[in-house]
Amino acid sequence: MSFGDPNNPYGQPPQQPPAGNPGYGYPQQPGVPQQGYGYPSAPPVSQPYGGGPVLTQMPGITRAAQILLAVIAAAHLVIAAAYGKALADWDKTMLEAGITGDAEAERYADLGKGVVVFFLGLAAVFAVIGLVLLLQYAKGGNTVRVCSIVYASFAIVSGIFSLALYGLGLVIMIVAVLTIVFAAKRTSAEWFRRPRY
Repeated sequence: MSFGDPNNPYGQPPQQPPAGNPGYGYPQQPGVPQQGYGYPSAPPVSQPYGGGPVLTQMPGITRAAQILLAVIAAAHLVIAAAYGKALADWDKTMLEAGITGDAEAERYADLGKGVVVFFLGLAAVFAVIGLVLLLQYAKGGNTVRVCSIVYASFAIVSGIFSLALYGLGLVIMIVAVLTIVFAAKRTSAEWFRRPRY
């Protein structure tokens, strides 16, 4: 077999460097870039400690998570308004149902009113928390991302309780799942972990 044969399993022998080319341990000639690792051939560092480039603009997927968070907060404002309307009409509804006058029935009606007040307050607090998280997306750290994921997880539960409210609960659950997915993406994590000077 000859070394020029294309069917040779051993291939062509390695080429020897020319005699004038310095090898390992010899000083490098000026103007010739040095091969290998280390300071002379290392790429320029674009941020402290050798990380990737610094993000200056919010990535699209993170912006989508922020918008979906706004939808969840707005939906909870609608839910709070619905509970507020039910609370405003409560006494009139109980009077029309004929519950007034019976002490036992009034006690249960007051218990129901307390439940409505509780859910009204819960929906209002949930909307405020969503608004606070929403406003922190531009300057917040990784805690904002983690809190957004937890917030969206609780929104799934609140969506289950809101299913009877004209399908708003289903919308909340779908948007909450998408928020979790978008906030958990690596791009979003990089945005919230970016260095701030």
